[in-house]
Amino acid sequence: MEEKIELRQYWDVLRKRWMIVVALPLIAALTSGVISFFVIKPVYQASTTLIVGKKASESGQAAVQMLDNSVLQANQQLAKTYAMIAQSRTVEQNVITDLNLPLTVEGLDSMISINPVKTTEILEIQVTNTNSELAASIANTMAQEFSKAVIDIKKVDSVSIVDTAVIPDKPIKPSKTLNVLIAFVVGLMASVGLVFLLEYLDNTVKTSSDVEKLLGIPVLGIIPDYEMGK
Repeated sequence: MEEKIELRQYWDVLRKRWMIVVALPLIAALTSGVISFFVIKPVYQASTTLIVGKKASESGQAAVQMLDNSVLQANQQLAKTYAMIAQSRTVEQNVITDLNLPLTVEGLDSMISINPVKTTEILEIQVTNTNSELAASIANTMAQEFSKAVIDIKKVDSVSIVDTAVIPDKPIKPSKTLNVLIAFVVGLMASVGLVFLLEYLDNTVKTSSDVEKLLGIPVLGIIPDYEMGK
């Protein structure tokens, strides 16, 4: 019984200030939507993958073989070395020169991520940019410049491009729908918290139930609001 009374009291508090509960989440969601759809520039990601070492088979596909632990560890270390070469200042400067980019090496480096694929000799080059075409161009040029550098430095047989980068048609961020949903939920939580805070700070007496709670005595009668002339 006490639980029902307490839940009803909570509901009465929310109902009394329902405009805050409704308005704040809607304002938060609307603000997030405007920022996500019209303010933040979409960011695209293009990627290319390469395999280093053995020449590709006649069918054009690289053979993936099972490796023992020692060879696997050596292979992983080699993949890290390749990743460092791919993201070296020399390679990135050549990319800037090839594409005539108005960027510094540091600026280009912030767009690039080199990820060795576990248990393989495959490297994945990912490039993020607000221009989808430029992201794909940088990724493909990175692959070409890396191929030249690693063949020259490590004297490997070949570097084969497994997948060339294509122009992405969808951005990876912002996630517009998710942002709006999160903003709505956060706004709802904030509105509920604000409503109960206002209720806690409100020490005025408005109803007979407020009198009973404040004085601890029952209300014997109520004087109705009467307007003269009616």
